[in-house]
Amino acid sequence: MSFLSFLTDSSDITETLAALWARFPGLPRLLTQYIRYGLVILAVFTVCGCMASLLREKYSPELWGHLRTSGGDRLPLTHWENILGSAGSSDAVVRGQGVARTHAALTRDAQGMWTLYPLSGRASTLKNGGRLVIPTRISAGDNLTLGGVKLQFQPATVLERREQSKTRTRPGMLVRPWVILLWITEFQILLCAQLVIAAGDSLLWTVIPVFLALTLIMWAYFAFVRAFRRSGFEIEALGFFLTTLGLGVISSSNPDELPKWLLTVVLGLIVYVILCLLLRRLDIAQKLRWLAAAGALGLLLLTLLLGKQNWIRLGGFSFQPSEIAKLCFVYAGTATLDRLFMKRNMILFVVLAAACVGMLAVMSDFGTALIFFATFLVIAFMRSGDFASLLFILAGTVIGGFMVLELKPYIAERFSAWRHVWEYPATIGYQQTRTMSAAASGGLFGMGAGNGWLHRIAAADTDLVFGMVCEEMGLLIALMAVGAVITITLFAYRSASLGRSTFYCIAACAAASSLVMQVLLNVCGSVDILPLTGVTFPFVSNGGSSMLASWGMLAFIKAADTREGASIAVRREKKD
Repeated sequence: MSFLSFLTDSSDITETLAALWARFPGLPRLLTQYIRYGLVILAVFTVCGCMASLLREKYSPELWGHLRTSGGDRLPLTHWENILGSAGSSDAVVRGQGVARTHAALTRDAQGMWTLYPLSGRASTLKNGGRLVIPTRISAGDNLTLGGVKLQFQPATVLERREQSKTRTRPGMLVRPWVILLWITEFQILLCAQLVIAAGDSLLWTVIPVFLALTLIMWAYFAFVRAFRRSGFEIEALGFFLTTLGLGVISSSNPDELPKWLLTVVLGLIVYVILCLLLRRLDIAQKLRWLAAAGALGLLLLTLLLGKQNWIRLGGFSFQPSEIAKLCFVYAGTATLDRLFMKRNMILFVVLAAACVGMLAVMSDFGTALIFFATFLVIAFMRSGDFASLLFILAGTVIGGFMVLELKPYIAERFSAWRHVWEYPATIGYQQTRTMSAAASGGLFGMGAGNGWLHRIAAADTDLVFGMVCEEMGLLIALMAVGAVITITLFAYRSASLGRSTFYCIAACAAASSLVMQVLLNVCGSVDILPLTGVTFPFVSNGGSSMLASWGMLAFIKAADTREGASIAVRREKKD
Protein backbone atom coordinates (compact mmCIF):
# COMPACT_ATOMS: atom_id res chain seq x y z
CA MET A 1 0.00 0.00 0.00
CA SER A 2 1.35 3.44 -0.94
CA PHE A 3 1.82 6.18 1.65
CA LEU A 4 -0.75 8.41 -0.10
CA SER A 5 -3.46 5.74 -0.07
CA PHE A 6 -2.67 5.11 3.60
CA LEU A 7 -3.28 8.79 4.41
CA THR A 8 -6.58 8.84 2.54
CA ASP A 9 -7.92 5.66 4.11
CA SER A 10 -9.38 6.62 7.49
CA SER A 11 -10.00 3.02 8.54
CA ASP A 12 -6.29 2.18 8.19
CA ILE A 13 -5.25 5.18 10.30
CA THR A 14 -7.87 4.36 12.94
CA GLU A 15 -6.76 0.74 13.13
CA THR A 16 -3.12 1.79 13.35
CA LEU A 17 -3.82 4.21 16.22
CA ALA A 18 -5.90 1.60 18.04
CA ALA A 19 -3.11 -0.96 17.69
CA LEU A 20 -0.53 1.56 18.89
CA TRP A 21 -2.55 2.50 21.97
CA ALA A 22 -3.18 -1.20 22.71
CA ARG A 23 0.50 -2.06 22.49
CA PHE A 24 1.62 0.96 24.54
CA PRO A 25 -1.30 1.77 26.92
CA GLY A 26 0.67 4.46 28.73
CA LEU A 27 1.63 6.30 25.55
CA PRO A 28 -1.46 8.60 25.30
CA ARG A 29 -0.90 9.85 28.84
CA LEU A 30 2.82 10.39 28.21
CA LEU A 31 2.16 12.28 24.96
CA THR A 32 -0.50 14.40 26.66
CA GLN A 33 1.94 15.37 29.38
CA TYR A 34 4.63 16.53 26.96
CA ILE A 35 2.10 18.25 24.68
CA ARG A 36 0.75 20.24 27.66
CA TYR A 37 4.23 21.57 28.42
CA GLY A 38 4.91 22.26 24.74
CA LEU A 39 1.69 24.23 24.33
CA VAL A 40 2.55 26.47 27.28
CA ILE A 41 6.06 27.15 25.96
CA LEU A 42 4.78 28.01 22.48
CA ALA A 43 2.00 30.22 23.88
CA VAL A 44 4.51 32.15 26.01
CA PHE A 45 6.87 32.52 23.05
CA THR A 46 4.05 33.76 20.79
CA VAL A 47 2.54 36.34 23.15
CA CYS A 48 5.85 37.57 24.59
CA GLY A 49 7.38 37.74 21.09
CA CYS A 50 4.50 39.88 19.82
CA MET A 51 4.64 41.96 23.01
CA ALA A 52 8.36 42.63 22.59
CA SER A 53 7.92 43.54 18.94
CA LEU A 54 4.95 45.84 19.56
CA LEU A 55 6.03 47.53 22.77
CA ARG A 56 9.84 47.51 22.72
CA GLU A 57 10.68 48.40 19.12
CA LYS A 58 11.59 52.02 18.40
CA TYR A 59 8.74 54.21 17.17
CA SER A 60 9.54 57.22 14.99
CA PRO A 61 7.03 59.98 14.21
CA GLU A 62 6.21 60.82 10.60
CA LEU A 63 7.20 64.24 9.30
CA TRP A 64 4.54 65.95 7.17
CA GLY A 65 5.82 69.53 7.30
CA HIS A 66 7.22 72.17 9.58
CA LEU A 67 6.78 75.75 10.73
CA ARG A 68 9.89 77.93 10.55
CA THR A 69 10.20 80.64 13.20
CA SER A 70 11.81 84.04 12.66
CA GLY A 71 14.82 82.79 14.62
CA GLY A 72 15.36 79.92 12.18
CA ASP A 73 13.99 77.15 14.39
CA ARG A 74 11.71 74.54 12.88
CA LEU A 75 8.58 73.20 14.57
CA PRO A 76 7.86 69.76 13.07
CA LEU A 77 4.33 68.77 12.04
CA THR A 78 4.12 65.05 12.76
CA HIS A 79 0.39 64.49 12.21
CA TRP A 80 -2.24 65.23 9.63
CA GLU A 81 -3.97 67.25 12.35
CA ASN A 82 -1.93 69.51 14.61
CA ILE A 83 -2.91 71.80 17.48
CA LEU A 84 -0.83 75.00 17.52
CA GLY A 85 -0.61 76.87 20.84
CA SER A 86 1.38 77.69 23.94
CA ALA A 87 0.16 74.67 25.93
CA GLY A 88 2.76 71.98 26.48
CA SER A 89 0.29 69.40 25.18
CA SER A 90 0.05 71.12 21.78
CA ASP A 91 1.40 69.23 18.76
CA ALA A 92 3.45 72.30 17.84
CA VAL A 93 4.27 74.49 20.86
CA VAL A 94 4.44 78.18 19.86
CA ARG A 95 5.98 80.42 22.51
CA GLY A 96 4.77 84.00 22.82
CA GLN A 97 2.80 86.26 25.16
CA GLY A 98 -0.02 86.69 22.67
CA VAL A 99 -0.35 83.00 21.81
CA ALA A 100 -3.37 81.24 23.29
CA ARG A 101 -3.03 77.80 24.84
CA THR A 102 -5.08 76.36 21.97
CA HIS A 103 -4.56 78.97 19.30
CA ALA A 104 -5.15 77.24 15.94
CA ALA A 105 -5.34 73.87 14.23
CA LEU A 106 -3.40 72.96 11.11
CA THR A 107 -4.78 69.95 9.20
CA ARG A 108 -3.87 67.98 6.09
CA ASP A 109 -6.34 66.01 3.98
CA ALA A 110 -5.71 62.78 2.06
CA GLN A 111 -4.81 64.76 -1.08
CA GLY A 112 -2.06 66.69 0.74
CA MET A 113 -3.94 70.01 1.02
CA TRP A 114 -3.47 71.94 4.27
CA THR A 115 -6.08 74.05 6.12
CA LEU A 116 -5.63 76.44 9.05
CA TYR A 117 -8.44 76.69 11.64
CA PRO A 118 -8.39 79.73 13.99
CA LEU A 119 -9.56 78.53 17.41
CA SER A 120 -8.97 81.47 19.73
CA GLY A 121 -11.46 84.29 19.48
CA ARG A 122 -9.34 86.64 21.58
CA ALA A 123 -5.92 86.18 19.96
CA SER A 124 -5.35 87.01 16.31
CA THR A 125 -4.46 84.51 13.60
CA LEU A 126 -3.04 85.94 10.37
CA LYS A 127 -2.18 84.50 6.97
CA ASN A 128 0.10 86.69 4.82
CA GLY A 129 -0.99 89.70 6.88
CA GLY A 130 -4.75 89.07 6.60
CA ARG A 131 -6.75 88.11 9.70
CA LEU A 132 -8.48 84.73 9.64
CA VAL A 133 -11.91 84.10 11.13
CA ILE A 134 -12.84 81.00 9.13
CA PRO A 135 -10.87 77.89 8.08
CA THR A 136 -8.52 78.81 5.21
CA ARG A 137 -6.33 76.81 2.85
CA ILE A 138 -2.61 77.46 3.09
CA SER A 139 0.27 76.61 0.78
CA ALA A 140 4.05 76.22 0.92
CA GLY A 141 5.77 79.48 1.85
CA ASP A 142 2.71 81.16 3.40
CA ASN A 143 3.50 83.42 6.33
CA LEU A 144 1.40 82.81 9.44
CA THR A 145 1.16 84.99 12.54
CA LEU A 146 -0.18 83.52 15.78
CA GLY A 147 -0.63 86.12 18.53
CA GLY A 148 2.23 88.21 17.16
CA VAL A 149 4.59 85.25 16.58
CA LYS A 150 5.62 84.98 12.93
CA LEU A 151 5.92 81.54 11.31
CA GLN A 152 6.45 80.28 7.77
CA PHE A 153 4.69 77.09 6.66
CA GLN A 154 6.54 74.50 4.61
CA PRO A 155 5.13 71.01 3.85
CA ALA A 156 7.60 68.12 3.74
CA THR A 157 9.23 67.71 0.35
CA VAL A 158 9.44 64.45 -1.56
CA LEU A 159 13.12 64.25 -0.73
CA GLU A 160 12.49 64.75 2.99
CA ARG A 161 9.80 62.04 2.98
CA ARG A 162 12.10 59.68 1.12
CA GLU A 163 15.00 60.24 3.52
CA GLN A 164 12.68 59.84 6.49
CA SER A 165 11.43 56.52 5.11
CA LYS A 166 15.00 55.20 5.04
CA THR A 167 15.72 56.10 8.67
CA ARG A 168 12.46 54.91 10.23
CA THR A 169 12.65 51.50 11.90
CA ARG A 170 10.60 48.87 10.13
CA PRO A 171 8.49 46.51 12.29
CA GLY A 172 9.29 42.88 12.79
CA MET A 173 13.01 43.39 13.26
CA LEU A 174 13.18 42.35 16.93
CA VAL A 175 11.10 39.19 16.35
CA ARG A 176 10.58 38.17 12.74
CA PRO A 177 6.94 37.68 11.64
CA TRP A 178 7.60 34.27 10.10
CA VAL A 179 9.13 33.09 13.40
CA ILE A 180 5.95 34.01 15.27
CA LEU A 181 3.94 32.24 12.57
CA LEU A 182 6.01 29.11 13.03
CA TRP A 183 5.35 29.17 16.77
CA ILE A 184 1.60 29.49 16.17
CA THR A 185 1.70 26.70 13.56
CA GLU A 186 3.51 24.38 16.00
CA PHE A 187 0.95 25.34 18.66
CA GLN A 188 -1.84 24.38 16.26
CA ILE A 189 -0.21 21.03 15.43
CA LEU A 190 0.25 20.10 19.09
CA LEU A 191 -3.26 21.20 20.05
CA CYS A 192 -4.77 19.20 17.18
CA ALA A 193 -2.70 16.13 18.17
CA GLN A 194 -3.87 16.42 21.78
CA LEU A 195 -7.52 16.57 20.75
CA VAL A 196 -7.13 13.50 18.53
CA ILE A 197 -5.41 11.60 21.35
CA ALA A 198 -8.20 12.54 23.78
CA ALA A 199 -11.13 11.72 21.49
CA GLY A 200 -9.64 9.00 19.28
CA ASP A 201 -11.09 8.33 15.85
CA SER A 202 -14.37 10.12 16.68
CA LEU A 203 -12.70 13.48 15.97
CA LEU A 204 -9.96 12.36 13.62
CA TRP A 205 -11.54 13.53 10.38
CA THR A 206 -13.49 16.38 11.94
CA VAL A 207 -10.73 18.27 13.72
CA ILE A 208 -7.70 17.72 11.48
CA PRO A 209 -9.18 19.33 8.31
CA VAL A 210 -10.30 22.43 10.24
CA PHE A 211 -6.92 22.87 11.93
CA LEU A 212 -5.21 22.43 8.57
CA ALA A 213 -7.56 24.98 6.99
CA LEU A 214 -6.87 27.53 9.75
CA THR A 215 -3.11 27.09 9.31
CA LEU A 216 -3.38 27.55 5.54
CA ILE A 217 -5.59 30.65 5.99
CA MET A 218 -3.03 32.15 8.36
CA TRP A 219 -0.10 31.62 6.00
CA ALA A 220 -2.15 32.74 2.99
CA TYR A 221 -2.96 35.99 4.78
CA PHE A 222 0.72 36.44 5.62
CA ALA A 223 1.56 36.04 1.91
CA PHE A 224 -1.16 38.58 1.09
CA VAL A 225 0.33 41.09 3.54
CA ARG A 226 3.83 40.55 2.15
CA ALA A 227 2.46 41.18 -1.36
CA PHE A 228 1.58 44.67 -0.10
CA ARG A 229 5.19 44.99 1.13
CA ARG A 230 4.07 45.10 4.76
CA SER A 231 6.06 43.57 7.58
CA GLY A 232 3.98 44.31 10.68
CA PHE A 233 2.12 41.11 11.53
CA GLU A 234 1.99 41.09 15.35
CA ILE A 235 -1.63 42.25 15.76
CA GLU A 236 -2.94 39.64 13.33
CA ALA A 237 -0.66 36.98 14.89
CA LEU A 238 -2.27 37.57 18.29
CA GLY A 239 -5.67 37.36 16.62
CA PHE A 240 -4.76 34.00 15.06
CA PHE A 241 -3.37 32.75 18.38
CA LEU A 242 -6.62 33.57 20.17
CA THR A 243 -8.61 32.08 17.29
CA THR A 244 -6.61 28.85 17.65
CA LEU A 245 -7.60 28.69 21.33
CA GLY A 246 -11.20 29.10 20.22
CA LEU A 247 -10.78 26.23 17.78
CA GLY A 248 -9.50 24.03 20.62
CA VAL A 249 -12.48 24.99 22.79
CA ILE A 250 -15.08 24.26 20.09
CA SER A 251 -13.38 20.99 19.06
CA SER A 252 -13.74 19.83 22.63
CA SER A 253 -17.22 21.15 23.38
CA ASN A 254 -19.16 21.17 20.10
CA PRO A 255 -17.22 19.66 17.16
CA ASP A 256 -20.34 19.56 14.96
CA GLU A 257 -20.14 23.35 14.68
CA LEU A 258 -16.57 23.39 13.36
CA PRO A 259 -17.49 23.97 9.68
CA LYS A 260 -19.73 26.90 10.64
CA TRP A 261 -17.02 28.25 12.95
CA LEU A 262 -14.41 28.08 10.16
CA LEU A 263 -16.75 30.02 7.87
CA THR A 264 -17.07 32.80 10.46
CA VAL A 265 -13.28 33.00 10.78
CA VAL A 266 -12.98 33.48 7.01
CA LEU A 267 -15.76 36.09 7.04
CA GLY A 268 -14.13 37.85 10.00
CA LEU A 269 -10.82 38.05 8.17
CA ILE A 270 -12.62 39.40 5.09
CA VAL A 271 -14.30 42.07 7.25
CA TYR A 272 -10.88 42.94 8.69
CA VAL A 273 -9.27 43.35 5.26
CA ILE A 274 -12.20 45.37 3.86
CA LEU A 275 -12.16 47.74 6.84
CA CYS A 276 -8.37 48.13 6.59
CA LEU A 277 -8.59 49.02 2.91
CA LEU A 278 -11.51 51.38 3.58
CA LEU A 279 -9.62 53.20 6.33
CA ARG A 280 -6.74 53.92 3.94
CA ARG A 281 -8.81 56.82 2.57
CA LEU A 282 -9.70 59.15 5.42
CA ASP A 283 -12.02 61.28 3.30
CA ILE A 284 -14.14 58.26 2.31
CA ALA A 285 -14.03 56.75 5.80
CA GLN A 286 -15.32 60.02 7.27
CA LYS A 287 -18.32 60.13 4.94
CA LEU A 288 -19.52 56.73 6.17
CA ARG A 289 -19.85 57.78 9.81
CA TRP A 290 -23.54 58.60 9.47
CA LEU A 291 -24.20 55.28 7.76
CA ALA A 292 -22.41 53.52 10.65
CA ALA A 293 -24.55 55.39 13.20
CA ALA A 294 -27.71 54.36 11.34
CA GLY A 295 -26.40 50.79 11.24
CA ALA A 296 -25.86 50.67 15.02
CA LEU A 297 -29.35 51.99 15.73
CA GLY A 298 -30.97 49.83 13.05
CA LEU A 299 -29.35 46.59 14.23
CA LEU A 300 -30.33 47.16 17.85
CA LEU A 301 -33.86 48.22 16.91
CA LEU A 302 -34.21 45.13 14.73
CA THR A 303 -33.16 42.96 17.67
CA LEU A 304 -35.58 44.73 19.97
CA LEU A 305 -38.49 44.13 17.60
CA LEU A 306 -37.73 40.74 16.07
CA GLY A 307 -35.04 39.11 18.22
CA LYS A 308 -35.49 36.24 20.63
CA GLN A 309 -33.19 36.48 23.65
CA ASN A 310 -31.19 39.11 21.73
CA TRP A 311 -30.61 36.76 18.78
CA ILE A 312 -32.09 36.79 15.28
CA ARG A 313 -32.47 33.50 13.48
CA LEU A 314 -32.61 33.16 9.69
CA GLY A 315 -33.06 29.61 8.49
CA GLY A 316 -30.35 27.46 10.02
CA PHE A 317 -28.23 30.45 11.00
CA SER A 318 -28.45 32.81 13.94
CA PHE A 319 -26.55 35.98 14.75
CA GLN A 320 -26.35 38.57 17.50
CA PRO A 321 -26.79 42.03 15.95
CA SER A 322 -25.42 43.80 19.04
CA GLU A 323 -21.92 42.46 18.24
CA ILE A 324 -21.96 44.06 14.79
CA ALA A 325 -23.54 47.18 16.30
CA LYS A 326 -20.39 47.58 18.45
CA LEU A 327 -18.34 47.97 15.27
CA CYS A 328 -20.76 50.55 13.90
CA PHE A 329 -20.78 52.41 17.22
CA VAL A 330 -16.99 52.73 17.34
CA TYR A 331 -16.94 53.86 13.71
CA ALA A 332 -19.69 56.44 14.28
CA GLY A 333 -17.97 57.84 17.38
CA THR A 334 -14.75 58.76 15.60
CA ALA A 335 -14.05 62.26 14.32
CA THR A 336 -11.26 64.28 12.74
CA LEU A 337 -9.75 67.20 14.63
CA ASP A 338 -11.83 69.87 12.90
CA ARG A 339 -15.03 68.04 13.87
CA LEU A 340 -14.05 67.99 17.54
CA PHE A 341 -14.65 71.72 17.76
CA MET A 342 -18.30 71.39 16.69
CA LYS A 343 -20.43 70.88 19.81
CA ARG A 344 -23.32 69.72 17.63
CA ASN A 345 -21.39 66.60 16.66
CA MET A 346 -20.65 65.75 20.28
CA ILE A 347 -24.29 66.19 21.26
CA LEU A 348 -25.39 63.90 18.44
CA PHE A 349 -22.91 61.26 19.59
CA VAL A 350 -24.24 61.46 23.16
CA VAL A 351 -27.77 60.95 21.78
CA LEU A 352 -26.54 57.95 19.76
CA ALA A 353 -24.87 56.41 22.82
CA ALA A 354 -27.94 56.97 25.00
CA ALA A 355 -30.19 55.35 22.38
CA CYS A 356 -27.91 52.31 22.01
CA VAL A 357 -27.42 51.75 25.74
CA GLY A 358 -31.13 52.34 26.34
CA MET A 359 -32.21 49.70 23.82
CA LEU A 360 -29.71 47.22 25.26
CA ALA A 361 -31.08 47.89 28.74
CA VAL A 362 -34.62 47.24 27.52
CA MET A 363 -33.38 43.95 26.05
CA SER A 364 -31.74 43.19 29.45
CA ASP A 365 -28.39 42.76 27.72
CA PHE A 366 -26.50 44.57 30.46
CA GLY A 367 -23.11 43.05 29.63
CA THR A 368 -23.14 44.53 26.14
CA ALA A 369 -24.61 47.76 27.51
CA LEU A 370 -21.61 48.08 29.85
CA ILE A 371 -19.24 47.59 26.90
CA PHE A 372 -21.05 50.26 24.89
CA PHE A 373 -20.98 52.64 27.85
CA ALA A 374 -17.26 52.10 28.56
CA THR A 375 -16.49 52.65 24.88
CA PHE A 376 -18.62 55.80 24.94
CA LEU A 377 -16.66 57.19 27.91
CA VAL A 378 -13.35 56.67 26.10
CA ILE A 379 -14.61 58.30 22.90
CA ALA A 380 -16.30 61.16 24.76
CA PHE A 381 -13.15 61.97 26.73
CA MET A 382 -10.94 61.84 23.63
CA ARG A 383 -13.35 64.09 21.77
CA SER A 384 -13.88 66.64 24.55
CA GLY A 385 -11.19 66.19 27.21
CA ASP A 386 -13.81 67.40 29.70
CA PHE A 387 -13.72 65.46 32.98
CA ALA A 388 -16.62 67.42 34.44
CA SER A 389 -18.99 66.41 31.64
CA LEU A 390 -17.94 62.78 31.93
CA LEU A 391 -18.56 62.77 35.68
CA PHE A 392 -22.00 64.28 35.07
CA ILE A 393 -22.80 61.58 32.50
CA LEU A 394 -21.46 58.87 34.82
CA ALA A 395 -23.60 60.13 37.72
CA GLY A 396 -26.67 60.18 35.50
CA THR A 397 -25.98 56.64 34.37
CA VAL A 398 -25.68 55.37 37.95
CA ILE A 399 -29.01 57.02 38.83
CA GLY A 400 -30.55 55.46 35.71
CA GLY A 401 -29.20 52.06 36.73
CA PHE A 402 -30.86 52.27 40.14
CA MET A 403 -34.13 53.30 38.48
CA VAL A 404 -33.97 50.23 36.23
CA LEU A 405 -33.46 47.99 39.27
CA GLU A 406 -36.49 49.59 40.93
CA LEU A 407 -38.69 49.23 37.86
CA LYS A 408 -37.45 45.72 37.02
CA PRO A 409 -36.69 43.95 40.31
CA TYR A 410 -36.20 40.61 38.55
CA ILE A 411 -32.97 42.03 37.08
CA ALA A 412 -31.56 42.55 40.58
CA GLU A 413 -32.20 38.86 41.29
CA ARG A 414 -29.83 37.92 38.47
CA PHE A 415 -27.01 39.63 40.38
CA SER A 416 -28.05 38.48 43.85
CA ALA A 417 -25.53 35.61 43.78
CA TRP A 418 -22.58 37.90 43.11
CA ARG A 419 -19.76 37.14 45.58
CA HIS A 420 -21.98 34.43 47.14
CA VAL A 421 -22.12 31.72 44.46
CA TRP A 422 -20.81 29.04 46.84
CA GLU A 423 -23.91 29.58 48.95
CA TYR A 424 -26.10 28.57 45.99
CA PRO A 425 -24.09 25.85 44.19
CA ALA A 426 -27.17 24.01 42.94
CA THR A 427 -29.20 27.02 41.75
CA ILE A 428 -28.11 30.54 40.77
CA GLY A 429 -24.45 29.82 41.49
CA TYR A 430 -24.35 26.57 39.53
CA GLN A 431 -22.38 27.79 36.50
CA GLN A 432 -19.75 29.80 38.32
CA THR A 433 -19.03 27.22 41.03
CA ARG A 434 -18.50 24.59 38.33
CA THR A 435 -16.31 26.97 36.37
CA MET A 436 -14.07 27.72 39.32
CA SER A 437 -13.83 24.03 40.21
CA ALA A 438 -12.86 23.14 36.65
CA ALA A 439 -10.32 25.98 36.47
CA ALA A 440 -8.72 24.82 39.71
CA SER A 441 -8.54 21.21 38.51
CA GLY A 442 -6.62 22.32 35.42
CA GLY A 443 -3.71 23.74 37.39
CA LEU A 444 -0.91 25.53 35.56
CA PHE A 445 -0.70 23.19 32.56
CA GLY A 446 -4.27 21.89 32.20
CA MET A 447 -5.71 18.41 31.94
CA GLY A 448 -5.12 18.31 28.19
CA ALA A 449 -7.39 19.56 25.41
CA GLY A 450 -10.44 17.29 25.16
CA ASN A 451 -9.98 15.84 28.66
CA GLY A 452 -12.11 18.33 30.58
CA TRP A 453 -15.67 18.07 31.84
CA LEU A 454 -16.78 21.73 32.03
CA HIS A 455 -17.98 21.60 28.40
CA ARG A 456 -21.01 19.68 29.69
CA ILE A 457 -22.18 22.83 31.51
CA ALA A 458 -24.39 25.29 29.61
CA ALA A 459 -22.51 28.22 28.01
CA ALA A 460 -19.12 26.64 28.79
CA ASP A 461 -17.75 27.58 25.35
CA THR A 462 -19.15 31.13 25.43
CA ASP A 463 -19.73 32.93 28.74
CA LEU A 464 -17.57 30.51 30.79
CA VAL A 465 -14.85 29.94 28.21
CA PHE A 466 -12.07 31.26 30.47
CA GLY A 467 -12.74 28.44 32.91
CA MET A 468 -12.75 25.91 30.09
CA VAL A 469 -9.38 27.12 28.80
CA CYS A 470 -7.98 26.96 32.35
CA GLU A 471 -9.26 23.41 32.81
CA GLU A 472 -8.07 21.90 29.52
CA MET A 473 -5.04 24.02 28.61
CA GLY A 474 -4.00 25.40 31.97
CA LEU A 475 -3.92 28.69 33.82
CA LEU A 476 -0.71 29.78 32.06
CA ILE A 477 -2.28 29.59 28.59
CA ALA A 478 -5.45 31.28 29.88
CA LEU A 479 -3.31 34.13 31.20
CA MET A 480 -1.51 34.29 27.85
CA ALA A 481 -4.91 34.77 26.20
CA VAL A 482 -5.63 37.69 28.54
CA GLY A 483 -2.09 38.97 27.95
CA ALA A 484 -2.65 38.93 24.19
CA VAL A 485 -5.64 41.29 24.52
CA ILE A 486 -3.78 43.52 26.99
CA THR A 487 -0.83 43.71 24.56
CA ILE A 488 -3.16 44.78 21.75
CA THR A 489 -4.68 47.41 24.05
CA LEU A 490 -1.33 48.83 25.17
CA PHE A 491 -0.20 48.99 21.55
CA ALA A 492 -3.38 50.86 20.58
CA TYR A 493 -2.84 53.52 23.23
CA ARG A 494 0.85 53.80 22.35
CA SER A 495 0.06 54.17 18.65
CA ALA A 496 -2.55 56.85 19.34
CA SER A 497 0.16 59.39 20.13
CA LEU A 498 1.67 58.86 16.66
CA GLY A 499 -1.49 58.34 14.63
CA ARG A 500 -1.89 60.38 11.47
CA SER A 501 -5.40 61.55 12.28
CA THR A 502 -7.57 61.97 15.35
CA PHE A 503 -10.02 59.70 13.51
CA TYR A 504 -7.60 56.77 13.71
CA CYS A 505 -6.52 57.54 17.28
CA ILE A 506 -10.07 57.64 18.64
CA ALA A 507 -11.09 54.53 16.70
CA ALA A 508 -8.06 52.54 17.92
CA CYS A 509 -8.49 53.50 21.58
CA ALA A 510 -12.25 52.89 21.45
CA ALA A 511 -11.81 49.47 19.83
CA ALA A 512 -9.11 48.47 22.33
CA SER A 513 -11.27 49.63 25.24
CA SER A 514 -14.18 47.58 23.93
CA LEU A 515 -12.02 44.45 23.68
CA VAL A 516 -10.43 44.82 27.11
CA MET A 517 -13.80 45.57 28.75
CA GLN A 518 -15.21 42.46 27.12
CA VAL A 519 -12.35 40.34 28.47
CA LEU A 520 -12.70 41.89 31.93
CA LEU A 521 -16.42 41.05 32.13
CA ASN A 522 -15.93 37.53 30.76
CA VAL A 523 -12.96 36.54 32.96
CA CYS A 524 -14.06 38.23 36.18
CA GLY A 525 -17.68 37.17 35.67
CA SER A 526 -16.83 33.50 35.28
CA VAL A 527 -14.83 33.43 38.56
CA ASP A 528 -17.29 35.60 40.54
CA ILE A 529 -15.12 38.70 40.83
CA LEU A 530 -17.83 40.54 38.86
CA PRO A 531 -21.44 39.53 38.17
CA LEU A 532 -21.86 37.05 35.32
CA THR A 533 -23.18 39.14 32.42
CA GLY A 534 -23.07 36.71 29.49
CA VAL A 535 -20.27 38.45 27.59
CA THR A 536 -17.99 36.50 25.24
CA PHE A 537 -14.18 36.39 25.21
CA PRO A 538 -12.99 37.94 21.89
CA PHE A 539 -11.88 35.32 19.32
CA VAL A 540 -11.97 32.48 21.89
CA SER A 541 -15.68 32.11 22.67
CA ASN A 542 -17.92 30.18 20.32
CA GLY A 543 -20.01 32.60 18.28
CA GLY A 544 -19.86 33.84 14.70
CA SER A 545 -21.07 37.36 15.48
CA SER A 546 -18.42 37.76 18.16
CA MET A 547 -15.74 36.52 15.75
CA LEU A 548 -16.75 39.05 13.08
CA ALA A 549 -16.77 41.90 15.60
CA SER A 550 -13.41 40.89 17.09
CA TRP A 551 -11.61 40.91 13.73
CA GLY A 552 -13.34 44.16 12.84
CA MET A 553 -12.06 45.82 16.01
CA LEU A 554 -8.50 44.83 15.08
CA ALA A 555 -8.85 46.82 11.83
CA PHE A 556 -9.37 50.06 13.79
CA ILE A 557 -6.28 49.33 15.87
CA LYS A 558 -4.24 48.47 12.80
CA ALA A 559 -5.20 51.77 11.14
CA ALA A 560 -3.36 53.66 13.91
CA ASP A 561 -0.16 51.69 13.30
CA THR A 562 2.06 54.17 11.45
CA ARG A 563 5.30 52.19 11.73
CA GLU A 564 7.06 52.20 8.38
CA GLY A 565 5.50 49.55 6.14
CA ALA A 566 3.51 47.98 9.00
CA SER A 567 -0.15 48.13 8.05
CA ILE A 568 -2.27 47.59 4.96
CA ALA A 569 -4.67 50.09 6.57
CA VAL A 570 -2.07 52.85 6.11
CA ARG A 571 -1.61 54.09 2.57
CA ARG A 572 2.02 54.40 1.51
CA GLU A 573 3.43 57.26 -0.49
CA LYS A 574 3.80 56.79 -4.26
CA LYS A 575 7.50 57.58 -3.92
CA ASP A 576 8.27 54.04 -2.76
